[in-house]
Amino acid sequence: MTGYDDRDGKIWMDGKLIEWRDANVHILTHGLHYASSVFEGERVYGGKIFLSRKHSERLHKSGELMDMPIPYTVDEIEAAKAEVVAANGLTDAYVRVVAWRGSGEDMGVSAARNPVRMAVVAWSWGNYYGDAKMKGAKLDIAKWKRPSPETIPTAAKAAGLYMICTMSKHAAEAKGCSDALFMDYRGYVAEATGANIFFVKDGEVHTPLPDAILNGLTRQTVIKMLEEKGIKVHVRHIMPEELADFEQCWLTGSAAEVTPVGQIGEHTFEVGDIARDISESYEKLVRA
Repeated sequence: MTGYDDRDGKIWMDGKLIEWRDANVHILTHGLHYASSVFEGERVYGGKIFLSRKHSERLHKSGELMDMPIPYTVDEIEAAKAEVVAANGLTDAYVRVVAWRGSGEDMGVSAARNPVRMAVVAWSWGNYYGDAKMKGAKLDIAKWKRPSPETIPTAAKAAGLYMICTMSKHAAEAKGCSDALFMDYRGYVAEATGANIFFVKDGEVHTPLPDAILNGLTRQTVIKMLEEKGIKVHVRHIMPEELADFEQCWLTGSAAEVTPVGQIGEHTFEVGDIARDISESYEKLVRA
């Protein structure tokens, strides 16, 4: 596979489609130096982006939380995404929308005079965790913790929040794991590096309260699906010592979709009926 900077195709950038290889920014782009960037990751199924408008609305919210107003309306973002998917001839793909503070008059921490730029990219992307989607992912436990909402806008899907995710995933992969599980700043079970987490005990589902993590759109979708199936869902703080008592586990995210988990640290889980059923039901929903 060639690098992501060296491909054929079209990218929507600042209001128009351009050649993939021409989608560049200046070295003094503020987002590169100070992480002034927000983004969305979305999946295309059968030519249709799942929960597309909700993603565009969340991008706007992330920009507000980062004091970085997005210069395009939700409708304009929707049109740009559709244009990119069509221009690249894609029917099943991943879409990345990213907005950032570009280069301009400011090059210190303050960047109010620099323009907010935006791009939309789409490419074919298979299972985020590879064959773990069938047999169950193996997770390390990260040494880092998700930060307090008093230190950073945790409700924003912001690039800076992913720094410790990259570091933790590298450490996990070096141990032969697919991903890493974070605790939050209080010590509660939080999330994986790019996905929310669910557990099963005695036929009921437990998932962390999203008061210090991103309340993922896939997470919200799966909770609704479980409730419609008559399965009790407990949204609460989960202590790490509870991992030993759970029977099943899975991750959710736009990229991860619904991926069963077979192991977290020393704790093992079966890829059981509820995990398999919700994974299959999600697959049917996104292609409906």
